[in-house]
Amino acid sequence: MRPNALPVCAVPSLQPYPYGIARPEQNAETNRTIALKRHLVRMSQRLERHLPEQRLFLRSDNTTRFVRLRPLTQAVGLAAVASFFAWGVIATSILLMDVIGSGGLRDQALRDQANYEQRLNQLALERDARVRETEAAQARFSEAMDRISEMQMQLLASEERRLELETGIDTIHGTIRRVARERDEARSRLAEVTRTLQAETGSTRTAADRARDTEEMLDYLLAAMDRVSQNTFDIGVDAEQARNQARHLAMENELLKDRNHMIFTQLEEALDQVMSPMERVFRSAGVSADQIRRLVRQGASSQTASLRPIAVSTSGSIAPNPDIARANAILGRIADVDAYRRGIDRLPVARPVNAGSVRQTSGFGMRRHPLTGRSTMHNGLDWAGSRGTAILASADGVVKQAGRQGGYGNLVIIQHEFGIETYYAHLNSVDVRAGQRVSRGQRIGGMGTTGASTGVHLHYEVRVNGRPVNPITYVRAGEHVF
Repeated sequence: MRPNALPVCAVPSLQPYPYGIARPEQNAETNRTIALKRHLVRMSQRLERHLPEQRLFLRSDNTTRFVRLRPLTQAVGLAAVASFFAWGVIATSILLMDVIGSGGLRDQALRDQANYEQRLNQLALERDARVRETEAAQARFSEAMDRISEMQMQLLASEERRLELETGIDTIHGTIRRVARERDEARSRLAEVTRTLQAETGSTRTAADRARDTEEMLDYLLAAMDRVSQNTFDIGVDAEQARNQARHLAMENELLKDRNHMIFTQLEEALDQVMSPMERVFRSAGVSADQIRRLVRQGASSQTASLRPIAVSTSGSIAPNPDIARANAILGRIADVDAYRRGIDRLPVARPVNAGSVRQTSGFGMRRHPLTGRSTMHNGLDWAGSRGTAILASADGVVKQAGRQGGYGNLVIIQHEFGIETYYAHLNSVDVRAGQRVSRGQRIGGMGTTGASTGVHLHYEVRVNGRPVNPITYVRAGEHVF
């Protein structure tokens, strides 16, 4: 051992943080706590200017205690009260806005219904006006045809008389020429006989008498020729007048054709304006316009007399007038307008509920069933509303069923024309019975939640020949036009 060497001994391991010394993370947490307390103290000091500390004393039989209400506690309480009051004001405003909005939608529905009825009345008035104009045009056309036929007959008769007179004049001219030749021959023979008689007898008395007789006969013939010439001139004048009258009638006929063309064109344009919206209704509803016309005309007992085709008898060489065919085509289109109007009245294009009192909750097509959770086909439309909301018939028809049926609950089925049926399910009350005839817009029950239902609503279906179709097609078709 070296003299200055220190003895080796075991030195205990030093701990990084001896007892009593905090770790860095503990110091950071303590600092944050102190900073938060300082912030709360400063906030309390600021709030104390407006909200001084209050004490709430609670006295019992033996002791008296108090609760200290610090400024921060009072501020939190006032903020809670203000938030509750603001929430109440906002909720009340939302309810008032819903009530006002419902009233506005109801008024809009009533105005739409009034506009729909006004439009139908206007279309009916326009149709009647076009029918009256067509009848007046038909009467004027028939009168003109009668006048033209009469004038043509007179012209033909005048032509025949002129031909007869020309033939008679030619005959008379031939007779006059023959008589003139005979007269010249007679004069020649008379002169020869006179010379012979004078040579034989020395007297010409008998020849003079014969000459006077011949002169008288010639004067008579000349007078007759003058009368025939005058008659021929009169006949020529009459023929010229007849030709002028025929030309005048031809001009009147052309003017009449132009006027009829203008009338027919205006009628055709008016019919296009009336028929186009109706045809859009049928296309939107998926119904053939030809089928509508055929079924409506089959169901009609008789055709209106004013809409029957015009039939004008023609004889001889008079060709059929194209205006008659055009007028018959217009009458046919007017009959189509009448058929369309009846067809629209029979289609379920009206809403079964008032738009302002309900909201649509489910459409037509595949969806997740609200009860089973499976993906199934939904065959109609659902409108939700308050219990007892009026359910209206969407078109005229006959009640086929009115009662309870399985998952439909209280169900009303209305049979319409063209093989169409409408279903009204989950009703709270039923106001019709089977076999009863109902009209469009008539109340048939109240909205409810009977059957397989999760809430108060109406399940509405439209079926064509037993096959479900999308009801919104018919509803939008009615809204699109009317």
